[in-house]
Amino acid sequence: MAFINIFKKGEKSGKKNAAEKKELTAKKAAPSVEAKKESAKKYASSNVSAILKHAHITEKASRLSENGQYVFVITARANKNEVRKAVESYYNVDVVGVNIAKIPGKRHRRAKGISQDPDLRKAIVTIKKGQKIELLPR
Repeated sequence: MAFINIFKKGEKSGKKNAAEKKELTAKKAAPSVEAKKESAKKYASSNVSAILKHAHITEKASRLSENGQYVFVITARANKNEVRKAVESYYNVDVVGVNIAKIPGKRHRRAKGISQDPDLRKAIVTIKKGQKIELLPR
């Protein structure tokens, strides 16, 4: 009999539940700026090392750094959004754009056969003008 009473009470309390649900969704819909910053900090501590392997320092990369573009070696499964969040949170800069390039490993002929270097995936990150990332400590 208690099972039938649930349906009878549900009609009266159903309106209250709908109003309560609307209030809860309104509160959840607009996250504050502070909440976004806290989530970025959590992201920074957990995923940066899993996405960015290291900075790719070459002559071309040093020329690009003069224009506000920096090159990083990234993991094979990282996408542009993950790279953007990782760089912004780790280096505290504003990222304007991210380009990703896949570079196949070179083949080398050895005494007993052919060996191959591992493939490389790099991200060229463009940051806002006036900001700078110091990759090598002076």
